[in-house]
This record gives sequence, C-alpha cells and structure tokens, in this order.
Amino acid sequence: MSKKTRITSIVIFSVILIVLLAGIILLGKPRPRAESLSETMRDAVLHDSMKVSLFGIKDVNPGLISAFAVTGVVGLFAIICRIFVIPRFKEIPGKFQLFLETIVGLFRGLAKGNSPVKNGILSAYIFAAGVYIFVGTMFELFGFQVVTTSGASVSLPAPLSDINGAIAMGCMSYIFIMLGGIANNGFHGFLGTIKEFSLPLSMSFRLFGALLSGALVTELVYYATFLSFVLPVLVGVLFTLLHALIQAYVLTLLVSIFYGEVSEKKLEKPKKTKKKKDKNNSINNTITPEVSK
Repeated sequence: MSKKTRITSIVIFSVILIVLLAGIILLGKPRPRAESLSETMRDAVLHDSMKVSLFGIKDVNPGLISAFAVTGVVGLFAIICRIFVIPRFKEIPGKFQLFLETIVGLFRGLAKGNSPVKNGILSAYIFAAGVYIFVGTMFELFGFQVVTTSGASVSLPAPLSDINGAIAMGCMSYIFIMLGGIANNGFHGFLGTIKEFSLPLSMSFRLFGALLSGALVTELVYYATFLSFVLPVLVGVLFTLLHALIQAYVLTLLVSIFYGEVSEKKLEKPKKTKKKKDKNNSINNTITPEVSK
C-alpha cells in the first residue's frame, strides 16, 4: 500500500468517525420507546401483541407472512429458471449456469455421500430445504414493513425465527426421513426412525434458537443509542449471513445422515447350523486321554 493510499484511508475513516460522533451528540436523548427492552424481547419470541391481519380472515404472526412471501419468491424464481434458463444451458457454462450447477452439485454430493440408496429424492429435498432456510434467513435483512392490528409498524422477521415455522420444518424433515426409511427398508426403517423420537425437537429448537439469537443481539445493539449508528448494520448482516449458511448446512447434513441410516438395507445374519458330532470322533476323544495315561 502506497503512502498516498494510506493517508487517504486514514482521512476517510476519520471523517466517518467525526460524522458518527456528531450525530450522537446532536440527537441527544433518545425518544421514549413504545415498548421496553424486556417487552421487545418477549414479543420477538412469543408475538403476543404484534399480530398481522391475513387478508382480514385471521390475525397471525408476522413470521407466517414472511413464510408465504419467501415461498412465493423461491417458487417463482424456480419456475422462471425452469422455463427460460435451464433450456438454454450450454456445454461451456456462463456465470449464472455455473452458480446453479455448483449449488445443485453440492447438495447432490451431500446426498450421495450419506445415503446409499434412492439419493435422488434426498438431494431434491435437502436442496429445497437448504435454499428455503438460506433465503428465509436473508429475507429479514430487507426490512419489509407491515402494519399490525394495533396500528404499529413492524418489519417482517425470518420465517424460522418463529417457533411455529421452526417446528414445522423439523417435523417435515422427520416425516421425510421416516417415509424414506419405510420405502427403502420397510419395517426396519420405521423402527429406526421411531428410535430417534427426539430428532424433530432437536432440529426445530436448533433452528429457532440460532435464528432468534441473531435478531435479539441486533435488537440489543440497536436499543442503545450510542451503538445505533452503523454497528447494527454490520452486526445484523454478519449474524444473518452466518446463521443462514450454518443452519442450512447443518439441517441438510442431519437429514441426509439420518435418511441414509434408516434407508440402508439391513443384511440378514446367516443362520447358525448345529454341527452333528461324529460318534467315532467322540469315542476317540474319550479313549485318547486314557491311552495317553
């Protein structure tokens, strides 16, 4: 790095720091908030008061609206790719084609490496689940606003930061593993899945806890006035991106591993055949000790 570039970087950093300090000083005391910090944390977990009307039919959690939005965006993107992009694939791939092939190859390799049989449907499921978790987690960064039934404005959270969405994802993955075990290994696959009765709970609460922790940490940082400049953006983006990547990988890895275990064919143990003792050998065995004496 040249001396001129170094000086320019120091000047830019100093200007940004001065602007942030000036903003903190000029704002003075923060405006009174509608909710206390404890109420904000509680509502982020339970959604007691912040309800959104679903087409005037029923009041629901904002996470359900996020789930519908993410499902619609992902489904529409898949339809557009299937109709307009995939038929135009070339032998020498472009950037977008290479991007799609890399993602599909990643999940296909994960399925083949953990499941010996019928890994095609497994790769399709973990691809859909992984994409949904990643896109749904990154969705909260856009900060789309909706009006609650109480008249307040709230940004749409990640679908899986709602405990109901996390439980739905965990139970759906568990049912998929069970059906794969029954289809590939019959009754043994069913028994193998039933043994792991805690699997849907562990997957559900792992998703819920990991995604909710990022939202709570960001809310804590934003709640303090002297930290509410630039830092919440960095913290929110880093936490959200890390959770999106890690949780998508962890859930798809667990599903592929358990699917491979319950769907693997059990080898039948060979039956033990009783050997008939030869009478002559038994007589010789009884006489030999006496002769040796």
